[in-house]
Amino acid sequence: MELTKKKLFNEHGDRDWGKRRMIGGNTTNLIELNNVKYEWATKLYRTMMNNFWIPEEIPLAQDAKGYRELNEHERQSYDKIISFLIFLDSLQTANLPNINEYITAPEVNLCLTVQTFQEAVHSQSYSYILDSVCAAEVRDRIYNEWRDDKHLLTRNRFITDLYERFVENPSPDNLVRTVMANYILEGLYFYSGFSFFYALGRQGKMLGTVSEIKYIQRDELTHLALFQGIFREIWRENPELFTDAFVEELREMMRTAVEHEIAWGQYITANRIAGLSNELIDQYIKYLSNERLKKLGLTVLYPEIVEHPMRWVESFSNMNGMKTDFFEQKVTNYSKSSNLNWDEL
Repeated sequence: MELTKKKLFNEHGDRDWGKRRMIGGNTTNLIELNNVKYEWATKLYRTMMNNFWIPEEIPLAQDAKGYRELNEHERQSYDKIISFLIFLDSLQTANLPNINEYITAPEVNLCLTVQTFQEAVHSQSYSYILDSVCAAEVRDRIYNEWRDDKHLLTRNRFITDLYERFVENPSPDNLVRTVMANYILEGLYFYSGFSFFYALGRQGKMLGTVSEIKYIQRDELTHLALFQGIFREIWRENPELFTDAFVEELREMMRTAVEHEIAWGQYITANRIAGLSNELIDQYIKYLSNERLKKLGLTVLYPEIVEHPMRWVESFSNMNGMKTDFFEQKVTNYSKSSNLNWDEL
């Protein structure tokens, strides 16, 4: 199978949704939400639109004071995690259009477009956080941290190399690798950082930042569902791509990501953050990887890990009943809430 970019104008394209394909289809590029093949994508698009939020809605004045009151280890972890998140969401904003050029389902194109916008909002959120809580020289150092910290550089390089491999050679298997890399990024790479902020929140620290992170994670859950759906459909429509060797390669991508995430989480917390021991981080990331692989129909890497080791994280990250599996669980409420009441947690 050869992978080619969609034509911008295609008068000979198929409007018949039965002929639609995730990749390699003959799309007209017309957005017809009353003529779709992938119903899950249309539902997900509406969910993503209902998640609209503005970072500046969340007051951060108390966080400016709270940042100065963090101990040395907490402040160092805060700075490094923000630096990492800035890089990841900036990378996503730049790279998602590269993927979208080869997706031939308009309803999925819509979701990817919304995700690109949301990644930009996340970058806006980090800028707002840094402007609000840090001095200018600290902010500039955080923005450059990913260049100077070898742990950050190694982590960033793993995902970036996979993305660039697809840009340079947009083959079907490289697209699947890029889809898997996105799935890993959205479903694993953020989570040591998220759990750090929730650990601060449990102590009543940096609650404005934690609220921003909750909104960001709510978006990331829809992004995770999106790439889960794309992966499933490509596999269903192109089973010849998924040889045993290729499937094992994808699982090894997850294993490498797990190793990176655990090493990173332990590096930034180093048994010095209340509620986040090195052992807990190890178990938590392995548990998440198992859950992510199962949703793709892949064999888990760590069958010995069956229980969630940090259930308190779920209560802190939960917002408006948003579930982590879009495809198998109903959502009780997708609408945006303007205030987050920590007293109810």
